[in-house]
Amino acid sequence: MSNLHSVSVTPASQRVLITGGAGFLGSHLCERLLAQGHEVLCVDNFVTGRLSNIQHLASNPKFRLVRQDIVLPVVAEVDAIYNLACPASPPHYQADPIQTMKTNVLGALNLLELARQRGIRIFQASTSEVYGDPHVHPQPESYWGNVNPFGPRSCYDEGKRCAETLFFDFHKQHDVEIKIARIFNTYGPRMRPDDGRVVSNFIVQALQNEDITIYGNGSQTRSFCFVDDLIDGFLKLMASDRSLTSPVNLGNPVEFTVRELAEQVIDLTGSRSKLVLRPLPIDDPQQRRPDISLATRELGWTPKVALTDGLKQTIQYFDGLLTQEARELAETA
Repeated sequence: MSNLHSVSVTPASQRVLITGGAGFLGSHLCERLLAQGHEVLCVDNFVTGRLSNIQHLASNPKFRLVRQDIVLPVVAEVDAIYNLACPASPPHYQADPIQTMKTNVLGALNLLELARQRGIRIFQASTSEVYGDPHVHPQPESYWGNVNPFGPRSCYDEGKRCAETLFFDFHKQHDVEIKIARIFNTYGPRMRPDDGRVVSNFIVQALQNEDITIYGNGSQTRSFCFVDDLIDGFLKLMASDRSLTSPVNLGNPVEFTVRELAEQVIDLTGSRSKLVLRPLPIDDPQQRRPDISLATRELGWTPKVALTDGLKQTIQYFDGLLTQEARELAETA
């Protein structure tokens, strides 16, 4: 681990800064860009990112890891920026809502300043949460949303909305090249088992034969995109024509109820778990499904991995993780 610094680069590759690079999505993006021959400067404060997600990249001479919070100014000689820094699950972003808002707003401001100074393209990982509990279904990018500005989820929802505003203002005022992805529910290997989202919750509970907790009656719907498909979308968006500055929905338009997801996880794990209903959290959306016609038209992107296939890979990852944790616990007992 080192301080921020210039990374040597060959003419055929770019020097790419990825904030939140040790997180679930960030680590997959680091891996993909390295495989394409780029230099990667991974910045993470490790609030939710994990060293284990990127340890296998440490021996790659084109990979650098820096521990830093993007609330502080970032200085680096890079050719492109992906801003993925911010806890994305409710238990994590609600644990310190002020810091979450600062990460979204001050972090975006710092990285936009760096992009402006260097004259480079910058990518913002926004979220479907900007639509709040939507009155329009499915949600197109033109929908302004239905967001509670002072509820328990507001630090994340409004923080991401403010970051989008900053991106557009830097584009209009300073001609910064911007790309904004509105990410819908994504799952896959390297999710945290404690991140509080339905896929990880259900898989961990099922593997341990515990009751599967459904909030509400299970009729609320979600659309689940496998991480490999999402990273494909990131790369296509970042490589798109500079005229595409509007936010772009990236997610899987195939809709499932939460109950259907739970039943599929039980079936794939062979679990003895039973479904248990709990009260629905405040401001939890009833429906969430992306309209991806813009991504399909402008990027030629559509998700390819079916939910069953993606769940099998994710279950295998969590099964290995839980087995390893149990072994380590036994060794220290």
